[in-house]
Parts: sequence; structure tokens; C-alpha cells
Amino acid sequence: MLTASPLLGPATWVPVADELSRRGQRVTVAACDGPVGTPQDVLDQLLRQVSDETEVVLVPHSNSGLYVAALAEQLPVVAVVFVDAGLPSPAEQTPTAPEGMVDDLAGLADQHGLLPPWTRWWPEPSVEALFPDAESRAAVERQQRRLPVDYFRSTVPTPPGWERLPAAYLAFADTYAPEREEARRRGWPVETLPGGHLHQLVAPAVVADAVERLLQEATGAARTTGTVD
Repeated sequence: MLTASPLLGPATWVPVADELSRRGQRVTVAACDGPVGTPQDVLDQLLRQVSDETEVVLVPHSNSGLYVAALAEQLPVVAVVFVDAGLPSPAEQTPTAPEGMVDDLAGLADQHGLLPPWTRWWPEPSVEALFPDAESRAAVERQQRRLPVDYFRSTVPTPPGWERLPAAYLAFADTYAPEREEARRRGWPVETLPGGHLHQLVAPAVVADAVERLLQEATGAARTTGTVD
């Protein structure tokens, strides 16, 4: 199950999903499909999109990585490959934004406390570099949603148990360098691909290769150490 950031939508994962489907993988892209005001909204919307699966491999991107623990509590998750994503906290609650980021975001909000769409958070040259072409950018921007800045003052429930899952981390350059280092500290397989935060749009086959490779490494290592029955 490829999960998209609540700020964006399924278009961020469609090229990789298509690539994995061509390889015979059964793939679901889960993304928020309605208004988002709280982390509970995100969790409810992601869970609604899951069919009756007997085994789920989570592949979260960006902010959706924070929901892995909560999703794993309610789904038969067997492994996780984080892709340029946040990690659940060791504590019972995970902040939805790094310390210090909320003040910056508050400066972007309008009089109603709503943030602009995500691609308007950054300088235009930086945003343009994230996309391989105008068509893919338009597809992503059509699905963006405006979140209230209070969302980033909230926390995501982090039930225990997810830490025992076989896991791996795929980073795009250094955007999530602290999370990548935490993954290494945990002994997970880790890879870094040079590229921007939406590199899965630029090189879907390369990203699909890396996800499959890391999943195999993570589950193989888990079997060796007895983590997977």
C-alpha cells in the first residue's frame, strides 16, 4: 500500500504504482480524499481505502510516514519501506511537524488559519525542479489540499508494536537526513537516491526497483533474526 502525504494526493504515487503493477505486484495507492483538519481525519481516510487484505506492505511517503504505527495497529502490516518520509516517534504521540517548523508555517497561513497548497510553500525554482514535466505537476497540483496550520500543532497516535516490523528506508538526497540516520541506527536497510522530494515522479522505475530491493532485504533480515514467523 503506497500512502501519500495528506497535503498531496495519489498522483504522487501513480507512476510507481503503474510500474509495480506491470511487474505483477498487487498495489493500492491510499491518499486522503476529503477535507483534512486533524490527524484522525487522515487516518480515517487512509483506512477507508484499504480492501480486505491478508497482508499489507506499507510504503509511506513524506508526512504519511508518521501514521505507520496507527495504521499497523489496525491493518495486517507485515513490513514497511519508508520513502523520504517521517518516522513515528518512540513516544505515545508523534508531532506532525518538526520542532521550529510550525512558526514558519504560521507565517504562511491566511486569516482563517489555512495554509496555501504545498507547492506554494517554496520558491518557484525549487518547486519546478521537483517535477519531470508540466503534466505531472498539474496532476499533483489538482489534488493538493489546504490544511489548517493547527494540523501541524497536532500529534499522531503512536501505538507500540510497529518497531518490531521488518522495515527499510529509501531517502531522496538529504531532505530527511535525520530520519535516514535513525533508520541506520535501528539496523534497517537504507538507500539514498539523488533527487528531489518527489523523485518517484521523475524516476518511477528506479524508485520501484529500490522499494522492491529494500523490501526483500528487510524481510530477509527479519527472517534471519526471527522477527517474521
